[in-house]
Amino acid sequence: MKTILNVIWLLLCGLWMAIGYVVAGIICCILVITIPFGIASFRMANYALWPFGRTVVRKPSAGTPSLIGNIIWIVVAGLWLAIGHITTGLAMCLTIIGIPLGIASFKMVPVSLLPLGAEIVPTDQPMAAAAPPRY
Repeated sequence: MKTILNVIWLLLCGLWMAIGYVVAGIICCILVITIPFGIASFRMANYALWPFGRTVVRKPSAGTPSLIGNIIWIVVAGLWLAIGHITTGLAMCLTIIGIPLGIASFKMVPVSLLPLGAEIVPTDQPMAAAAPPRY
């Protein structure tokens, strides 16, 4: 079922949302100082292409640099990408078949606003990725 939803997602909205993330990533990589934002944007583009079967967890080790970076990201690109996800989610929810796709789009809004300090993991292991390493 995940594969079917991912293919429908890719055809209806995933491709153009991923293009938005790639454009933001390219712009961030051109401006050398914002390369970490570009890397996060490319990770989110991958997630926007194939979201079903994956989830986002917050890294407990993310600290003040991630907070400052996320504030800058919201101003530069995050707000526009979040608006794109909300618009896409509303459009998808207009049909009964599109409701799961709309919900998936709404689930991407937090990571589009605050990408730094987040990790995209398979849904079968979200707690293992969020747990601190054991030594």
